[in-house]
Amino acid sequence: MRFLRFLSTRLEDVGPFSSRLKTRSVIRFTGPDSAKFLQGLLTNDVRKFDEPVHNQVSNLATSNVPIVGSSPVYAAMLTPQGRFLYDFFLYRAPRSDEKLDSTGSGPGPTPHGLELFADVDGSVLDELLDTLKRYRLRSKVDIEHMGDEFCCWQRFGGQLSDKSSSAEEPEVAGLGWGGSYDTSSMSSSQGSESGWQWFKDPRLDILGYRGIFPSGSPPPLVEADKEVSEENYLLWRLEKGVAEGPNEIPKGEAIPLEYNLAGLNAISFDKGCYVGQELVARTHHRGVIRKRVLPLNFVDDSGKELEQKVAPGSVVLDTSTGKAVGHVTTAMGSRGLGLLRLEEAFKGSRSLSIQGREDVKVVAMKPKWWPAEWVPE
Repeated sequence: MRFLRFLSTRLEDVGPFSSRLKTRSVIRFTGPDSAKFLQGLLTNDVRKFDEPVHNQVSNLATSNVPIVGSSPVYAAMLTPQGRFLYDFFLYRAPRSDEKLDSTGSGPGPTPHGLELFADVDGSVLDELLDTLKRYRLRSKVDIEHMGDEFCCWQRFGGQLSDKSSSAEEPEVAGLGWGGSYDTSSMSSSQGSESGWQWFKDPRLDILGYRGIFPSGSPPPLVEADKEVSEENYLLWRLEKGVAEGPNEIPKGEAIPLEYNLAGLNAISFDKGCYVGQELVARTHHRGVIRKRVLPLNFVDDSGKELEQKVAPGSVVLDTSTGKAVGHVTTAMGSRGLGLLRLEEAFKGSRSLSIQGREDVKVVAMKPKWWPAEWVPE
């Protein structure tokens, strides 16, 4: 695989690219209480996974991505105090009327009850599994690691914008047998005869497509010269201002709304109770978020982008006042993310620097997908 040694803005003009996300692992939930169990734990509404496909409607907080068929759901698990713990991309295993047989023309085998899969951060996998099993109590749900059988992929870059007209990128990549799309024209996007497929990223259309696929062979639409290192996907996310996983969204500390999880379709405000709901609901209804995670560029005095290493946790100063504005949460070369106070970040953007390294200037940027009300006047 290749690492593209140029900034992610260049990825807008080339690609699309695909990356196997080795930092993510896949777990499976099986049993009659799987959806009910997750509904009481996670920030988003997952009841749709337990409904017939034709009855499904979107319960997302925003409308960046339509829910069709078995489209995935992005959600977070919080502490009882409402702080971020883990994020989940949840997928429902293909059902009998969606799976393909070996010819690709009819239904495949019937699954044994409801199966839900999740791609999660691999660095905290054991801790996550222990936490889930502590909450399980008497719920009829089994939780197991499926890392040897499945892996997670992301498809991103040029031609994958939210208004893509590319014929190879359907609105939702393939519903499988019995769906509303012509299966002959959709066959290239199907993962296998088991029905696995690409889906629009449930957070934002501009992030591309995501999916879990059986290990051992690349997913469909992945060309040999278009498979690139996961670092390229990280650069793509940094430019869009999207943090992912507990290494970028500090575990046990981060306030979900400051890390833009509501705008990333991770939170339902009308689903009912879940662990940590009280703080999230109170913060949301108060309507004042003074700090948010946003993209950063590290430049010199002339505005030239720097490739010097900036450590996560570095304090960002407003040099005109000497006051701290926030801190860097993630950094890679000249790009990064920072949790900054919005008023100072944008009004003082010409005078931001890294504490102790006045030669490293910081340029804070407003992502294009942000609602206008997030930015102070």
